[in-house]
Amino acid sequence: MEPVSSEFLRGTLKTIVLKLLSEKDKMYGYQITQAVKERTKGELTLTFGALYPVLHKLEQEGLLITESIEVEGRLRKYYSLTDSGNEVALQKISEFERFVDYMQQLFQTPPSIAYGH
Repeated sequence: MEPVSSEFLRGTLKTIVLKLLSEKDKMYGYQITQAVKERTKGELTLTFGALYPVLHKLEQEGLLITESIEVEGRLRKYYSLTDSGNEVALQKISEFERFVDYMQQLFQTPPSIAYGH
């Protein structure tokens, strides 16, 4: 099976990150990339180069906060949603679910419809 176009992934990165963070108290970058990989059985790969700009943008927008915790002698940066981040996450998830429904309706159009006739 061909990998999903990175174009689709780029357009949904913010929603993916918000969704994952809405399910957990806090996550660090590697956890987020692994969650995407595991849930999609390896079909979608979220690179750090794509993830971290999204995390920084969400932080600038006040939707998430960071906390550095020392783990095995190294600082690990954890991300968690603010109250407004949780609200935006619910909104984005709902919008995306509606979008997927519309796409399914669009692509399940019966072949008997004659376009332009």
